[in-house]
Amino acid sequence: MSIDKSEYFHSFTSYNSWLPLYMASRLFDEFDEVSAKAWKQKIQYDLKGADYNQTLVWDSPEGIKVKPFYHSEDLKDSQQTKITTSNSWKIGQKIFATSAQTANLKALDVLQRGAESLVFEIPTEEIKVTELLKNIDLNIVPIHFNLRFLSWEYIDEILGFQKKATVQFHLNLDIIGHLARSGNWFYDLRKDHEILERLVSGFSLAEQNTAISVDAALYQNAGANMVQQLAYALAHANEYLNRGFVKSGQGIVFKMAMGSNYFFEIAKLRALRMLWKTLASEYTLLDNCHIVAGPSRRNKSLYDYNVNMLRTTSECMSAILGGANTIVNSSYDEIYHKENEFGTRIARNQLLILKNESYFDKVGNPADGSYYIETLTSELAEKALALFKDIEASGGFLKQLKNHTIQKKIRESAQREQLLFDNEKEILVGTNKYQNQGDRMKEDMELYPFIKTKKRKTLIEPILEKRLAEKLEQKRLRDE
Repeated sequence: MSIDKSEYFHSFTSYNSWLPLYMASRLFDEFDEVSAKAWKQKIQYDLKGADYNQTLVWDSPEGIKVKPFYHSEDLKDSQQTKITTSNSWKIGQKIFATSAQTANLKALDVLQRGAESLVFEIPTEEIKVTELLKNIDLNIVPIHFNLRFLSWEYIDEILGFQKKATVQFHLNLDIIGHLARSGNWFYDLRKDHEILERLVSGFSLAEQNTAISVDAALYQNAGANMVQQLAYALAHANEYLNRGFVKSGQGIVFKMAMGSNYFFEIAKLRALRMLWKTLASEYTLLDNCHIVAGPSRRNKSLYDYNVNMLRTTSECMSAILGGANTIVNSSYDEIYHKENEFGTRIARNQLLILKNESYFDKVGNPADGSYYIETLTSELAEKALALFKDIEASGGFLKQLKNHTIQKKIRESAQREQLLFDNEKEILVGTNKYQNQGDRMKEDMELYPFIKTKKRKTLIEPILEKRLAEKLEQKRLRDE
């Protein structure tokens, strides 16, 4: 009797691919479903009289009660996102363009070494766009422009490159973010808005391009909790939507900073997409947004600085699983060293390892269906939406910036977190716990790593970024 080998192989592989599913189905049929109530009763029995809520349930800074286990019953009243896509993210590289020629050479170099998207920090109009983008394949490399000035002529020059539909430019114009960070407009309220209106109305950007961005990373780095970050990002964006600065067919960029609370940070980005989808639908806009995420500066430390690599890795993982489009990592030594080849290469290689060796680009929705993450996403979105509505009912984000309500709320949140850090209830290993007393940093510092204050006239109180460890580190430096 002869057997066709190809037919035999097909039958064998089909059987083996089907058999585990069949056996798993039969296996789980042998067990009764366990309700959430039954799980809780078993836990209470094992606690031997200890109070369940006091022992195992903890409150997050956002007022979310975190339980020791989650069940499918937790999803009955929550809205599952089902919009996460975490397998198409780009490795971003930030380049500070002090010289157009130098920045261009560095851009071409990092693209050869694994970077997939470029983020140019441009300090002045003297940086020529043609020289900056020379020999860069704009058909495949998305470009982000972070301008530290507002100039119609300069933006017009950038837009002159958009002759091909495949070019992907993000102008990241954020006049409100500049006001929040510096305390002043670029020029004044009227002129800033006129330039922005002229830009948006005068050009028809392709779908993959964006003009407007919202710098929500500022709020995280200043100490805002996650509900505040989401609500302020949404209210910040709504100011642009109200004034018609985001046209139909265009998207928006959200810049987000990721903290160390791994699962919460994943849920934060997922909640942002839910909230944006809800808000955009009210304006009949595209419900997608481009999220640029990177590690927070708030938890980075001067002493035992190598731990920063662990923190940035975890934070980049949260950004990926949360569905960020572009991840821009920061080097472990950026708070005290000038930019250097080693630190930049390590930061980029962290992302290359996550993508090419840890396979973080192979699964489209790894967080979907997780009872814990789905519940956190729903609760964060619900609380942020309530705060957003309160801001809008009180006159909007810009009004609350001008009367310093936003600054006050962020400052209060930052103070609560600082107290937890000072009392060693929020731990930074090597900094407020398990210190290496032999560490010496005074001679290694090339940059001033602490908050800088300079008296100047501002329209509003600026929102200031500050690291948790600054006060403790200053004392250790004095004692060296």
